[in-house]
Amino acid sequence: MFYCPYFCTGKKQVIVRKKGIRFIVLLFFVCSHSFADSPKSVVRGVVTSEDGEPVEFVVVSADNSKRSTVTNQKGEYSLALSPGKHQIRFYHVSFVALEQEVFLSDGERKEIHVVLEEHTNALSEVVVKAKSEKREIETKGFVVSVVEMQKASLQSVQTNELLDRTAGVRVRQSGGLGSATNYNLNGMSGNSVRIFIDGIPISTYGASFSLNSIPPTLIERIEIYKGVIPAHLSDDALGGAINVILKKGMQNTLTASVLYGSFNTRQANFNAMFRDEKTGFTVKASGFYNYSDNDYEVWGKFVRNILPNGRYDYVRAKRFNDAYRSVGGHVELGFTGVKWADRFYVGYNGSDAYNEIQHGTYMSVPYEGRHSDSRAHVFSLNYRKTNIAVPGLEFTLNGMHSRRQEIVTDTVKWNYNWFGEKSLGLDGNPILRPNGAQQGAPTLNHINRNVTTFRAGLNYDIHRNHRIILNHIFYDIDRTQQDFMRSETERDFIGTRDLQKNITSLAYEMKAVEGRLTATLFGKYYQQKIAKMDPVLKEVDGQTVRVEATVRSRKEAAGYGLAAAYSVLPGLMLLASAERAVRMPSEGEVFGSPGENIVENTGLRAEISDNLNFGVKTEPFPVGEHKFDASASVFIRDAKDRIVQRINPRLNDAVQTDPFENLGKTKSKGFEVELGYTYAQNLNVALNMSRFNSVFNIRYDPNGREYDYYNKQLPNEPFFTVNGMVKYALHNLVQKRSAVNLYYNFGFVESFHTTWLELDDFSVPRQFVQDVGLNYVFPNKKFAVSFDAKNIFDRQAYDNFAVQKPGRAFYIKLNYTINNF
Repeated sequence: MFYCPYFCTGKKQVIVRKKGIRFIVLLFFVCSHSFADSPKSVVRGVVTSEDGEPVEFVVVSADNSKRSTVTNQKGEYSLALSPGKHQIRFYHVSFVALEQEVFLSDGERKEIHVVLEEHTNALSEVVVKAKSEKREIETKGFVVSVVEMQKASLQSVQTNELLDRTAGVRVRQSGGLGSATNYNLNGMSGNSVRIFIDGIPISTYGASFSLNSIPPTLIERIEIYKGVIPAHLSDDALGGAINVILKKGMQNTLTASVLYGSFNTRQANFNAMFRDEKTGFTVKASGFYNYSDNDYEVWGKFVRNILPNGRYDYVRAKRFNDAYRSVGGHVELGFTGVKWADRFYVGYNGSDAYNEIQHGTYMSVPYEGRHSDSRAHVFSLNYRKTNIAVPGLEFTLNGMHSRRQEIVTDTVKWNYNWFGEKSLGLDGNPILRPNGAQQGAPTLNHINRNVTTFRAGLNYDIHRNHRIILNHIFYDIDRTQQDFMRSETERDFIGTRDLQKNITSLAYEMKAVEGRLTATLFGKYYQQKIAKMDPVLKEVDGQTVRVEATVRSRKEAAGYGLAAAYSVLPGLMLLASAERAVRMPSEGEVFGSPGENIVENTGLRAEISDNLNFGVKTEPFPVGEHKFDASASVFIRDAKDRIVQRINPRLNDAVQTDPFENLGKTKSKGFEVELGYTYAQNLNVALNMSRFNSVFNIRYDPNGREYDYYNKQLPNEPFFTVNGMVKYALHNLVQKRSAVNLYYNFGFVESFHTTWLELDDFSVPRQFVQDVGLNYVFPNKKFAVSFDAKNIFDRQAYDNFAVQKPGRAFYIKLNYTINNF
């Protein structure tokens, strides 16, 4: 339960809010009056297939081909016509042609969205070559993987599971659904990897809205940039970035799904959009609900009860204080495809989460009663306009203000064992925790955050082969906290925390050699201010007075980079990219995060890394009905002052909280490989492998003594992973136009150590986990049902600091879609 409402105090918050309101009003006024197009009639829209995917190269013609155009890779078309009645025809060799009559008044812009029915006897020998959006992104020189969610959204899988199967990506979770998560990209992890939602840092939304809670059904694709980050993601991502692109279909649609599975896991979500063709008025709404008891079995050397005589009793038990619940919704109102804006939305995002905390950093001491509650209210503005003021100039603006609250509760004073029972001493009485609660002293800590983010961008196409990109992001967070377990006098001494960040990026993109060469040159400027204030009592002239102890810091840095791709042969491309990357310490690292057992460290320095990638990529090349594709890359990450969580080898500490610290110099070198195979549109096989060596690279300490861990692999990092996937589709097996899809996935993780001490007690064993699943898509393509079995052989699977993940589990999921309602 939350004990106090959100509130903003202080002059600074009021100024920010007033400036934001003035800016929104001014922007709306300018947009509404300054960018009117010349009067003419236009028909435009999006052409999709029955499964909702955009169809490229559809010929859209009017009046027996007197005027015509072709849809682009997003299925979009636009056709300028004179006022009056017209007959519009949509034609594609693989689909049934469609005709529609339309009447246009003078200056009218009419939206017509079309769903084409696929030919049952489409000509197999006709081949149309074009770059999909996925292919366009992957051939700009950056080492990037694009995960498309259209088919994956039918399965009973989480977004993080799909990421974990991608080459070079390791998702680190501290348990089951809803547990603390960080991401490792080619040896860089934690906050070195930034997460974005449509280009906006996910930190704006708060802990209750994360990749744990966003179902695949709501996502169009995920872009995973490794090492070198493009300028349009203007944030201080040092080792990589994960950009989640939510669905933005232009047609009136409604999709919904429900899931039930092991450990009392329940999930539901919906996504809907409505657009009025005459006015362009658009409404988008989505929502989700997640719940799990997370009461799966754990066992092995890390799961042990301490008997009254002090001996260890290794047990097999269920997690008992690990339930997770999250609920959230998002709604946007605005206009699309109008004269003054391609897109204009005002939106609200609300989310709420409850998360029980089973243990500290390690699994050695189970907790009872420790949990966190979090809630977020996010207000947003989203504007985009192409050809603004001059042809080829595009302007985008995203503004957000969020009010977030987190409450960490820990008041249970008894010690518990892995059976959920109070631990007993030699005298038969329950044992008390050393400091009065599960993780230190009793706490009822309320943390309030007010976060303001503005991101503005200008893209200017000087020529069809030359583009300039300018982006700026402003991020400000004001944080206060109050522990209601403290006395009223102590609560009068409430400190404040403030972090402000500005990042500006400028990039130049070009294409040359008849489009075979693409290159991007970019620079970034980073600025961060930190302010911390804690009231303290001090003796002045023999009297005790209240004074404010303040800590302030300002950091500035510059970064730069280059990415290039060259098509050596048709279907064969070489990639190279390099960046001097900078990352400022995040709010949680500087000020701590009680819900994640992290204490503050305001002395952290900025992290700097020289990142280098070389790669080769092939397009799918056909051999009869067979298709093959492959990609490979090598990388170097040479980092200075790398920010990592302190490694504490004492597993049985009563208080398992650790700060982040600067590690010094580290170097990571490695490679990744991806192979793909397709047969006759029925069989898909994918295999990827990633291996790196990430070592501490400073030999001597300030006193001239050699470090014990010089040139050793950094602990708690899985350095060698292999993932595989097999999918087989059976068409028309049960019903005509239906489909049955069979899936098999495996994941291998080599053994790794969790501390600098290379002992068996501090090592995670080798892991090999396998999943199977199937789904059935009904003939109308509106309804699908899926069944998945995870970790079918019930193998032990570990992650962060040897925390065990769920064993064998079963899930069933129902999906329903309505198009053009």
